[in-house]
Amino acid sequence: MTTMKVAAVQAAYVLMDREATLSKVEELLAKPDVRAADLVLFPETFVPGTPIWIDSNPVWDGDEQWFTMFAQQAVAVPSETTDRLGAAALEAGVYLVIGVSEREPSGGTIYNTTLYFGPDGVLLGKHRKLMPTGSERTVWGQGDGSTLETYPTPFGRIGGLICWENYMPLARFYLYSQGVDVWLAPTLAEGDGWITTLQHIASEGGCYVIGANPCLRADQIPADFPDRERVWKSDGDNSEWVHPGNTVIIDPNGHILAGPAREEETVLIADLDLSKVLAARKYFDPVGHYHRPDVFRLAVDIAPRPVVTETVAHTT
Repeated sequence: MTTMKVAAVQAAYVLMDREATLSKVEELLAKPDVRAADLVLFPETFVPGTPIWIDSNPVWDGDEQWFTMFAQQAVAVPSETTDRLGAAALEAGVYLVIGVSEREPSGGTIYNTTLYFGPDGVLLGKHRKLMPTGSERTVWGQGDGSTLETYPTPFGRIGGLICWENYMPLARFYLYSQGVDVWLAPTLAEGDGWITTLQHIASEGGCYVIGANPCLRADQIPADFPDRERVWKSDGDNSEWVHPGNTVIIDPNGHILAGPAREEETVLIADLDLSKVLAARKYFDPVGHYHRPDVFRLAVDIAPRPVVTETVAHTT
């Protein structure tokens, strides 16, 4: 029997402050209960935090200063920031999976990205969100099929999708076909309906599912943040919480092992018995005995889509 201890971190980032948020990641990874885990999952776009103004202000209405901060604080891959995250994973001896906003070293487009680090500190790979949702499309670009990967570990194969990407059935199917055992879903999604979605994925894929959300109160927005009184509308349902959290750990039968955690910064811990993945797929394997490849076929383009493809003319 292979058992994997996992930790799902629900914490507050420091809004648009990459260095301060990295320090918080390092502090959290230094905690004994977190270090005891084999894998640690942080929320979606944890570094440098979520561009919260896209849900509290009219689109492109006086957000230039905020977006400039966002671009300046975004993470290049690789960079000193990823080196620092890798060093933190190495120091803790864990697989570290963390959401960042990624920007190419040149260019202004930002991507919603999940980074995967091994316990040796090596960056195993990244996944760029294929389709930003709603107002997210005003701040994040679209990823391509080249980052739809999963990663082997001594415990089982890990991988997943970001937030509402998890509603994309063909993306899920492609990851199922890679044999993912532990599905990682960093997200901003709230409420019981989202928990039901993750339970469905666990049952459909016959895999463990870990969802990690940020947890941020309105009074945790830095006091010196530009136009602080305007960046988040503190009224109605949003009076206290920018992100109330919704972190959860679910087994391959759709049963909740821990959480959902809400309105508190916390770390959920669970021991995953990976033999239960095989047992669950005895009944339903979506890419095996319960699939009909003679009826349904999925074509996936995994080629990178660079902005420019350079060619050199050959002369004789």
